[in-house]
Amino acid sequence: MFDDKNNLNAVEICAGAGGQAIGLHHAGFSHSLAVELDSHAAQTLRDNTNWQVAEGDVADQAVWNPADYKGIDLLAGGVPCPPFSMAGKQLGSSDERDLFAWAVEQVDVVRPRALLLENVRGLASNRFSAYRQRVLDRLSEFGYVADWRILHSADYGVPQLRPRFVLIAMSPEDAVYFNWPEPQRSTTTVGTLLRDLMAENGWPHAEEWADLAAGIGPTLVGGSKKHGGADLGPSRAKLAWSKLAVDGRGVADSAPGPDAPHPSVLPPKLTIPMVARLQGWTDVHAWKFAGRKTAQYRQIGNAFPPPVAEALGRQIKAALLHEGLAHDLPELASDLHDPIYRTLSNANGFVSMEKLQAALVELSQASVEKRLAVLARDFDVEIKTSVNGTSYRLGEFKGFTGQADHDRHLYMSKHKSRIS
Repeated sequence: MFDDKNNLNAVEICAGAGGQAIGLHHAGFSHSLAVELDSHAAQTLRDNTNWQVAEGDVADQAVWNPADYKGIDLLAGGVPCPPFSMAGKQLGSSDERDLFAWAVEQVDVVRPRALLLENVRGLASNRFSAYRQRVLDRLSEFGYVADWRILHSADYGVPQLRPRFVLIAMSPEDAVYFNWPEPQRSTTTVGTLLRDLMAENGWPHAEEWADLAAGIGPTLVGGSKKHGGADLGPSRAKLAWSKLAVDGRGVADSAPGPDAPHPSVLPPKLTIPMVARLQGWTDVHAWKFAGRKTAQYRQIGNAFPPPVAEALGRQIKAALLHEGLAHDLPELASDLHDPIYRTLSNANGFVSMEKLQAALVELSQASVEKRLAVLARDFDVEIKTSVNGTSYRLGEFKGFTGQADHDRHLYMSKHKSRIS
């Protein structure tokens, strides 16, 4: 049972089964509150910690009131990934599950000393350049310095590819002490990590299997309540697992027994303890997952690996305690993500095509029109045509930021049981 006695306090939204929370705990943060929608994941948190757990829609003030936690040291979370996933439609703000923009708005309510949000690598794509720019601009308006970075789990001792796109924001006086964690690539492979678990039921070929599994695994995919059961991901992931002598078409109830064939004949499936260890849970955590096998696997596969969260948490803590040498703000000052969005958002009215072309290095009308089409997926874009040409004005952001009349409320009321 985790017993938080650390000096810095955190509130975590969309906490899942506690992967990020464990890492932050080991980095020196106590959880004042963890908020989670999924009933199994919420029960996992209750079963393993003494934290206060609020179960339900994180954007529902009946579940928790962000204003009650004003001045917390860290606001953290892993908001839903499907709106940005390259495996999906990348609907962004048009996806009713998108909570990233909402989470950013809570910064102005909670006023945490630091913000940590993580998501899939798809959020780093050109498709979401304007979305990212809006996030950075909003945080700047709130008085925070922010930046994004892709971190690879394999750089922090987790033998998975698993890239995560991480947003960090702090007040300027703390940001000058923040440094991104340095990669600590290890030689740990799937085989070396899981050899003992594969051998626990007397399988005589565990050592040979470990030699065949001498590599880094693909990203574990937890899936959703709507799609998929307990398997290791789409076809491409299953093929990658097969090259490591792992059958990715399901999750086993137990490790191979003494009569199980050689892995070259029948590759073994992973078990729940194995996928948990691959995700960064260790025996030290003694973590028990609530629910049946599919629910347990979904919790693990959707988690942020504890070692990556710990590496980030240690750097955030050091910054908040002003440890080390202060540096210039560019460490957390992001480059411009979308010049078209910035030009339109800074304008008082319509902007001509000529001015928009000047904002791009390509100086191509076709390039501007392409950017505008992408921009219109997340924002209302007004178009005005006159004898002087075509001009554009940026309208409202389409995403959910807490609006009482947003379509998300109807979606949640109809589909809450299927959302994870």
